Amino acid sequence: MTHPFSTQPAPRRTPLNAEERARGEINFSRLVTEHLVTKGRFRITADTPEMVDLWQAVARRAGETLGRPVVSYANGRDIVITFAQEAPSLATQE
Repeated sequence: MTHPFSTQPAPRRTPLNAEERARGEINFSRLVTEHLVTKGRFRITADTPEMVDLWQAVARRAGETLGRPVVSYANGRDIVITFAQEAPSLATQE
């Protein structure tokens, strides 16, 4: 069945299976780690809850690899992964 251009149904995405997700976490974490080291941040479109969850897992893995705290910020369309700002210790504040 054909649809007029303005009424085309939205494409349906097939969810990742467990193997695809595991491979994605490993491979994407290498990419994110490289970008964090060279540029300090990584930004990508993550417009579904599944993709946000995947990229947050990638951010955790990148932080573990680098041995530094890494955070991710999602706004429903994009996700930004960057190094966390270290809070000043209470001992140095008077």
